[in-house]
Amino acid sequence: MSLRDRLDRPTFGMNVYSGAPAAVEIAGNWGLDFVFIDAEHTALGLDLPMERMILAARLAGVAPLVRVPDSTPTGLRKALELGAEGVIIPQVHTAAQMREIVAATKFPPLGRRGGDSSVRSANYGGPGFDWAEYAARANHETLLLPMAESPEFFAEIDAILDVPGIDAVHFGPADYSLSCGIPVDYAMRHPQVREAMRELIAKCHARGIKIMLPCFPYEAAQVSELLDEGADMLLVGNDMAFLNAGCRNATALAKGARA
Repeated sequence: MSLRDRLDRPTFGMNVYSGAPAAVEIAGNWGLDFVFIDAEHTALGLDLPMERMILAARLAGVAPLVRVPDSTPTGLRKALELGAEGVIIPQVHTAAQMREIVAATKFPPLGRRGGDSSVRSANYGGPGFDWAEYAARANHETLLLPMAESPEFFAEIDAILDVPGIDAVHFGPADYSLSCGIPVDYAMRHPQVREAMRELIAKCHARGIKIMLPCFPYEAAQVSELLDEGADMLLVGNDMAFLNAGCRNATALAKGARA
């Protein structure tokens, strides 16, 4: 079942920053719906390590979503050809930029994505390959998730969201806060951040577009709060945070034993 087919209910995922395929497999083993593989703020590129992470996701039955470094057409296309179920695009500021993103990720007649049958997303042109079926399936299943993380996005929010082809929007509270000169708070308690989040949810849902939000702290009360606010896709942790928590606990045990 593709991630698109699960979006009629809340879905849950985690960020993966380490570049470790094991982190992706573990997320799938525990039944998360998707992994948010980050190629914007990490050493990961759209190359062999990324390919291994996508393969790990496929093996573990968890949908791989790739946050690409930027909105250039080549990077968007390569992420999808490697086998990503969707792309998360940072720093989307205008409707014109969003139209270019759709054009780069959708085959005609929806866009102008270039194609090649010798890639994973086309099953390498293997048994039963058919161009028309491949293009139609890719257009249907590929998820596009622009990020709302700047005042520019919100200044042009209606025009951006009216661009056909957006499946979900990921709200980035850290970059939004930084660009507005207000304190960063992933819990989104600052009134301006909460207001922006609610505006985004309302305008997306009015158009049938889903919302992805980070959930912090990683607690049941915060999950319930964000679902009540209208979240459809929740990020409930990341591999670096889990490593930090484990090392913090190990250090506390070591200090206690030495006391």
